[in-house]
Amino acid sequence: MLKVYLVDDEGVVREGLKDGIPWAQYGFEFIGSAPDGEMALPQIRRLKPDVLITDIKMPFMDGLALSKLVHEELPETKIIIISGHDDFEFAREAIAIGVEQYLLKPITKASLIKTLEVVKGKIEEEREQKNYIKQFQLEAQEYEQYAQRKFFEQLISGTLSVHEIYEQAKKLDVNIDAEYYNIVLFTVQPQTAVTKYSQPLAELIEDLMGFFLRYPEYLLFRYNLMTYAVLIKGSKDNIRAISSRCTENIERYCVKSFDSLNWYAALGEPVERLSGLPRCFAKTSKILSYRHLLPENHILTSELLSQAEAQPQIHTLSQLDVTKVDSLLLRNFLQTGLMTEVGAFASEYLNALGDAIHLPIFRKYIMLNVRFNATLEAIGYGFTQEEFLQPLKCLDYVEKEIDDRELKNYIMEILGWTITLRERISNNQYRTILNRAIRFIDKNYTDEGISLNTVAKAVNISANYFSGIFSQEMGLTFVEYVTQKRMELAKRLLRQTSKRSGEIAFEVGYRDPRYFSFLFKKTQGCTPSNYRAGEEAKP
Repeated sequence: MLKVYLVDDEGVVREGLKDGIPWAQYGFEFIGSAPDGEMALPQIRRLKPDVLITDIKMPFMDGLALSKLVHEELPETKIIIISGHDDFEFAREAIAIGVEQYLLKPITKASLIKTLEVVKGKIEEEREQKNYIKQFQLEAQEYEQYAQRKFFEQLISGTLSVHEIYEQAKKLDVNIDAEYYNIVLFTVQPQTAVTKYSQPLAELIEDLMGFFLRYPEYLLFRYNLMTYAVLIKGSKDNIRAISSRCTENIERYCVKSFDSLNWYAALGEPVERLSGLPRCFAKTSKILSYRHLLPENHILTSELLSQAEAQPQIHTLSQLDVTKVDSLLLRNFLQTGLMTEVGAFASEYLNALGDAIHLPIFRKYIMLNVRFNATLEAIGYGFTQEEFLQPLKCLDYVEKEIDDRELKNYIMEILGWTITLRERISNNQYRTILNRAIRFIDKNYTDEGISLNTVAKAVNISANYFSGIFSQEMGLTFVEYVTQKRMELAKRLLRQTSKRSGEIAFEVGYRDPRYFSFLFKKTQGCTPSNYRAGEEAKP
């Protein structure tokens, strides 16, 4: 039922309209009336009618003044003005305000009912469009996450000016206004390859996403498949407190899955300006890279990094902490480290060994230890020892006198090559998953029930992980891909068959023909009928 409110200073008119129209029969509910605009306005604000019928000439507040206020405060309310004055100026002003219909007294029952039906049709059409837009936005949420990820990458790379940052944020409906900013990076990974797509991982990510969405001071972005970034907004007085609360909650959620997942969070240093975020991110990334050297610390901070860097220098092998040369540190980095972290890891790994690294026998041991562990890791990926070692140009360094720079380059080359092979294998795995998923989508995209969840289930991985792989490898989101497939089929059917638009909608996967038409125009730039008539699509 659409709610109707009436304002007229003539009591007989109010009573006549209230009692003379069978409101419910035409889909309306009469919810109240008043003799002038001043008395009506508080009730209108409270009742929020769908339709306001008001006279123009009234004491205290006339109909035009009332209509203007209602249109500003309740823009969805449709206004019908009734007047005993056939005055063009009144009508012109009413149209300028946004009045829907202008009726002259005396009003007949038939004319008012006809006007109400026209207004009702417009309200229903607008609501239908809003529902379609809402549905489209829900389907586009995955795209928005992908677009926000790209925005964050630009934000931390410094490629956008401050003006461009605000423009891009406005387009994505992301509020980045704050006095101070900070970044927290956290990574969650299975302990073994067997649990790569485990349920605990999927549930943990869903729980964390739900937490961050509840608080406007946190903006969550996906940085890569296993790493997330939280952009923290605050004031000078509270930025450190809400940053700490962020890592505390990451820890709270992660400890539930501690037995099956490895997790680390790095807390950055606050900056006052948006332009300082690239610097903040670089520092936070360095802090996160220490997870390979300090695996027992799950919350990593600049203070912890400073303590590690301030360790007393080691001059003899007797002073050396053997945990610093533990092969597990190398193997852990080779299994979970990023290519962008190779340089930092090599530097900090050597720094942790102090001056002892200059002892010839120990130096050769470190070089061989790096080589042997990297070779074992590559063999685990399915490569032979010869295949792994053949491209490396640094192997003869072991037999030479080399300086510190060459030693670091030796370590970087071997670690970098191992990670390259690991990523190659991972990409092959991603491609295998994607190929299975795309075959499933191509076979079932006309099924109205197809979704990210159904496809992820079909290829036996979590929806969140599948979403990340799909957008990263394909350059577009799952929803965009499915919509693209459906629209291509719809265009062929429109041009090559005489099927009606409604039939085509069902055939390509849309239960609601009107939503199909809405989406076709939204994505192709013209209506289905116009496309059939020869107009070219403009996606």
